[in-house]
Amino acid sequence: MATVTAGNSEFDRDTAVTRRAPGVYDTHLSAGWTIINAVNGGYLLALMGRALGEALPHPDPLTITAHYLTASVPGPAVVRTDVVRTGRTLSTGTATLVQFADDGTEVERMRVLATYGDLAALPDDVRTTAKPPALPPYEHCLGTDSAPGDRPAIPGSTAIAERLDIRLDPETVGWAVGAPSGKGEMRGWFGLADGREPDPLSLLLTVDALPPTAFEMGLRGWVPTVELTCHVRQRPAPGPLRVSITTRNLAGGFLEEDAEVWDSEDRLVAQSRQLARTILAR
Repeated sequence: MATVTAGNSEFDRDTAVTRRAPGVYDTHLSAGWTIINAVNGGYLLALMGRALGEALPHPDPLTITAHYLTASVPGPAVVRTDVVRTGRTLSTGTATLVQFADDGTEVERMRVLATYGDLAALPDDVRTTAKPPALPPYEHCLGTDSAPGDRPAIPGSTAIAERLDIRLDPETVGWAVGAPSGKGEMRGWFGLADGREPDPLSLLLTVDALPPTAFEMGLRGWVPTVELTCHVRQRPAPGPLRVSITTRNLAGGFLEEDAEVWDSEDRLVAQSRQLARTILAR
C-alpha cells in the first residue's frame, strides 16, 4: 500500500476541527473509529490534541490528560478550548468536548488538560534504563487476517480495526482462541492502515489502540477508559511502532494500563497510563 502524507490521511480528515469563534471548534466524530458503538478514546484524544494545537502557540503535546465523562457517539461535536498560560517554551490549555442530545441538551463527553511545547527544540541528552519490547518480526505476529479458517486472530465488531495495521505478539493473543495467559500484557506492531507515518499527534491514538490487557487476563466485555494521561517524549521516526501495554492490578472493577511506544530507531517516543473499568459481557 502506498504511503500517504500527514494531512491526506483518513486519520487527519477524521480529527479535523473547524474554528467557529475564538476557542470554539466544530468537528465530526467519525463512525470509522468506533469499538462496537462507542468512539475510541485514543482517537478522541488525538482530536482534542489537534484542537489544542490550534489554540496554543506551541506545536506539540508534551503531556495531555483526559477524563472521559460519557461515551461519545459518531456525529457532530463541539470542542471548546481555553488558554491557561503561555510562556517561552511551554503553553498550557484546557478543552472540553460536547455533543447534543435529541432534545438539544448539551452533553459533555470529555475534559482535557494539556501542556504543549516544541519537541524539536528539546535537548538530545537521553539517559534511560528503558528497553524496547522484545517482539517477533512483523511477519511472525498476528493480525485480523492471520488465523486459519474464518476465525480472526483479533476478533470483534470494531470499525477501527479497518483503519489500523496491528500485528500482535503471539504470546499475548491466547484470549483470541479461548486460552488467555492470565497475564496483563499486550504487545504488538502498530501503524495506520493507509500508511501514514507516525507523528506526535498520532501517538495519542497509538497508546489506546491495542486490545485491552483485560482480554489476556480472561475477561471479555467493554473496557471503557475513565482517565488517560499520555506523555509524548520525542518525534517518532518514520516506520512501524512497537507498543507494549501492561496491567499489574485489577481490583474493584478497575484496572490500570501502562503503555510504552517505541519507534523504528529504538527510541521511547510516548508513555501513557490509564484507568479503565471492566464491564463484563453477559
